[in-house]
Amino acid sequence: MSNKHYPHIILGAGVTGLSLAHHLNKKGLSFKVIEKAKRHGGVVHTKSEKGFVYESGPNSGIVSHPEVVALFDELGDAIKVEKGNDLVKVRYVLKNGEWHALPSSMKLAVTTPLFTFKDKLRVLGEPFRKKGNNPDESLADLVKRRLGNSFLDYAIDPFILGIYAGDPAMLIPRHALPKLYNLEQNYGSFIKGAIKKRKEPKTELEQRTDRAVFSFEGGLSQLTDALLKSAGKDNFTFGAEELSVSYNDGLYTVSYTLDGEKQVVTCDKLITTFGSTGFKEALPFISEEEMTHLTNLKYARVVEVALGFNKWNGRALDGFGGLIPHKEKRDLLGVLFMSSLFKERAPEGGALLSVFMGGIRNEALCDLDDEQLMKVLESELKDIMKMDAFNPSMVDIMRYSHAIPQYAINSGDRFDAIERVQKKYNGLFIAGNLRDGIGMADRIKQATLLADKLVE
Repeated sequence: MSNKHYPHIILGAGVTGLSLAHHLNKKGLSFKVIEKAKRHGGVVHTKSEKGFVYESGPNSGIVSHPEVVALFDELGDAIKVEKGNDLVKVRYVLKNGEWHALPSSMKLAVTTPLFTFKDKLRVLGEPFRKKGNNPDESLADLVKRRLGNSFLDYAIDPFILGIYAGDPAMLIPRHALPKLYNLEQNYGSFIKGAIKKRKEPKTELEQRTDRAVFSFEGGLSQLTDALLKSAGKDNFTFGAEELSVSYNDGLYTVSYTLDGEKQVVTCDKLITTFGSTGFKEALPFISEEEMTHLTNLKYARVVEVALGFNKWNGRALDGFGGLIPHKEKRDLLGVLFMSSLFKERAPEGGALLSVFMGGIRNEALCDLDDEQLMKVLESELKDIMKMDAFNPSMVDIMRYSHAIPQYAINSGDRFDAIERVQKKYNGLFIAGNLRDGIGMADRIKQATLLADKLVE
């Protein structure tokens, strides 16, 4: 049994923990990362089978924060960033069984069949509508108020299904989409705000924050591998079971089992980077009342299916993919055309699709067994993808019981509880996807800012 002391202990080796470890190592701070899984990367995991390269978890990221650009610069030649090609700009939405490209300009917005004529006219008046005064207004109500029902049904709803697998009526913009919320609050309008934001002066890093869709040559695991190497693999412990933390007079004691042997280490500063589902077991010293607020987060259940075809026989894969509004009453959330976006994801002449099912409003699909799921997939894909036959060469069904956190109306209670608990327990820092956003870019930004705070 060991009993070492570290200035910092990081719990979790997903993107947040890896990014934080990278920054701490770069700043010369001593730390230890403890991870219950036997590998690094968390939900990020690139797989390779039968000539197909695909992801388990997120399929790509977005360069949405300057911290992402800075991290890529720091990692240098250790990563080979691959940004989605021009097809990434073409995003389809299903309506009445047919795919329609989301309009990318005002001219296309006027002609698209996705929105009603009445709502197209409403867009012209959007800059002149009063801004909302309810901070807890749902995303659905916000969009209906400013743009109309058809924009909610055929633009925002599929967008939310693609990001959160969620329900716009449940999500609160100031928590779930703060940039959108602030456009209205700070500028009075989405359109006016977007125009003014483009004109504001930007730093060199901000100018390079182009919101491009990114992966890496060989897949997203190239990033997590590079972060592990940069942070120093010797600073990590994997396969830690029965992990529990106690607190006494400014000192944190972390106990866990490794290969059947109990380990005990201590630290001055403890950083958690995992989701809220593991809090009760890992942090028993936090009161039951506060724990209730910390763990009030609902996660969407999702099934992701990677489908590889040695020879593609369906409609042209000429875009990012297609999203399916809840109003269409289908059994899929969406389909991503991964082999069209990134190089060497499928054999030549073949195709790689990532298909998503379940989500907040259709969780029952997650309870189907593999055979039942494949029957649903065959029926849906042959129809909407115009396939002559459903004969995938590679299938990988991946189930996530806690896939995507939903930033609902109780999020403010959780954020307040985090601040109270951190103030009460000196040296405790709560990170991860229960705050500050859910995407990979959000995790990188959070880790960067937290590293700066730890140095201070």
